Amino acid sequence: MSRLETLFGIDVPIVLGPFGGLSSVALTAAVSDGGGLGSFGLYGYGPERIHDTVSQLRAATNRPVAVNLWLPRGDEVRPADLDVQPFLDAAAPLFAAAGVEVPTRPASFLPPIGEQLEAVLEARPDVLSVVFGVPDADTLAAARDRGIRVIGTATSVAEAVALETAGVDAVVATGSEAGGHRVSFLREATASLVGTFALVPQVVDAVEVPVIAAGGIADRRGVAAALALGAEGVQVGTAFLRTRQSAATAAHREAIAGSADTETVLTRAMSGRLARGIPNRAMRELEASGMIAPFPAQNWLTGVFRAAATARGDGDLVSLWAGQSAALSRFDDAVDVLAELKAGLGV
Repeated sequence: MSRLETLFGIDVPIVLGPFGGLSSVALTAAVSDGGGLGSFGLYGYGPERIHDTVSQLRAATNRPVAVNLWLPRGDEVRPADLDVQPFLDAAAPLFAAAGVEVPTRPASFLPPIGEQLEAVLEARPDVLSVVFGVPDADTLAAARDRGIRVIGTATSVAEAVALETAGVDAVVATGSEAGGHRVSFLREATASLVGTFALVPQVVDAVEVPVIAAGGIADRRGVAAALALGAEGVQVGTAFLRTRQSAATAAHREAIAGSADTETVLTRAMSGRLARGIPNRAMRELEASGMIAPFPAQNWLTGVFRAAATARGDGDLVSLWAGQSAALSRFDDAVDVLAELKAGLGV
């Protein structure tokens, strides 16, 4: 039994990538029921919604589950400190295409992290994973007192060391191949683009806690390679995002399935932070405008037309997050993805 299996009470060291805005109870439960660690992203969730989500997860599976929070980097812009109108004007054609009115500036872009953490601690998931930073000592102590394991996420060796020094139970080493946001926190994301193949063994050599490899892993070959590099488990996102159990739209799943002829790109256009996805109209037009608001203002702004586009099934106006191995995502059922990944464990 691996250290990760012992730590988290799971059968196989396979972790579902937590999708901010694209997580579903069905997919999280399917991965946990299959012996892995199902994860659910809580980006933007207030306390009541966090409690409700954890309750739904508990009702859906009796196996361990993880929830994920974004820690503040300290560079988040507040509504009162930003004139959003020029950015709204630049995105006006996209609001029109989605059939929604240009929104007015909200009182806040995100719920306070303190309220989110308090709600998670009260809800007591089995595991809390964090991105974009290091949890403080009080949070780690409170989690430990409640029997909650904590996973930190690193895009560099220095970040992994910082997370271990703070006292996390495990570290996800996420290479630049990964889909979605680059979760760097010690340096800018553009300066933290080490690939999985180079990052994982360096992190393994630098820390004592178990390392989970992420980025570009979509089948049994990726799992075997990660273990050969010294990782004790893998975290997989895009391959699961393609499945019918995920909250991705049909258009998003189809884009992943048809990605063999499409390169993923890194962009700030959809959220104001660097992230990897499949290009579409929204990404191209926002990039061309040169008017991309800082995070989280841009994420709020695009979220208005993304929500409408999601309801309409329009893949041109949503965030098509996907990693560089998207073309290896061949299954539309999470059970089949798990079976394929397990085949790479050599057990």
